[in-house]
Amino acid sequence: MSLTPASEQPRPKKLLDQMREALQTQHYSIRTEESYVDWARRFILFHNKRHPKDMGAPEIEAFLTYLAVERKVAASTQNQALSALLFLYREVLHQELASIDSVRARKPKHLPTVLIKGEALRVLNGMSGTPQLMAKLLYGSGLRALECARLRVKDIDFEQRLIVVRDGKGEKDRISMLPDNVSAPLQEHLARVRQLHAKDLADGYGAVYLPYALDVKYPNAEREWAWQYVFPAKGLSKDPRDDNIVRRHHMSESTLQKAVQSAARLAGIQKPVGCHTFRHSFATHLLESGYDIRTVQELLGHADVRTTMIYTHVLNRGGLAVKSPLD
Repeated sequence: MSLTPASEQPRPKKLLDQMREALQTQHYSIRTEESYVDWARRFILFHNKRHPKDMGAPEIEAFLTYLAVERKVAASTQNQALSALLFLYREVLHQELASIDSVRARKPKHLPTVLIKGEALRVLNGMSGTPQLMAKLLYGSGLRALECARLRVKDIDFEQRLIVVRDGKGEKDRISMLPDNVSAPLQEHLARVRQLHAKDLADGYGAVYLPYALDVKYPNAEREWAWQYVFPAKGLSKDPRDDNIVRRHHMSESTLQKAVQSAARLAGIQKPVGCHTFRHSFATHLLESGYDIRTVQELLGHADVRTTMIYTHVLNRGGLAVKSPLD
């Protein structure tokens, strides 16, 4: 019986490649995957390229303290670094860690920037085309920019006037209203998108990215109209995980952010305005109109009502049919 020479034995995967594979197996988003791997790389470099298996809680504490004290990173950034390293040790190295006790970055306490209704409408009126339609959903439905960009055709219910937000923050689904003001232009927009999809199919493309290996479970779904992005990108692009796959991705939220900021400047608004400002304004204007804070919490997808209470405190007035502030 012949044995395979040692030189021909497959080399074990590098640690960071193992981490990528573990993140993909557990269906983490491409952004989280890139961030977590980057934090693991920075952790290794901080400790002069020592292998993580030879380190543990003390080294993690030293790295996190460095981030807070020397780099002065935000609390959310430090928490992301910690989450990445915990994933590395538990899911890749299969090592249990002692409790982590490092200097914690301070979480800033500040109120979100909110536009009054007139300001919000001035910004929206200063926009046009697809970015304007998306911005109207941010303000009229309380969506985050990435949630809006990732909307698929099947997530819009024109009959019931609602939007299903899939895999929002914390991988949670929720339902928000579809503003009457947006319904007709959105249907016209989808008619144009459907023509684009038909052309992609005719050109041999038209397959969209599906999460959670749904393309294996439903082989034809990736080309079906219902699964296409509501706001597709202008051009085709290579899949970031496989250069051999060419798809039409969704519009970048950075494109939307630039359009919003440009419209705010044209409107002469001095406040720092971005996509998330519309979400803050959505919540504030509903609460100012007397809607129940629990209802607003559900529309925003907040796990804890205390997060919603940052906008304002109102008396509970349940039983009201919620109407979008855009209407």
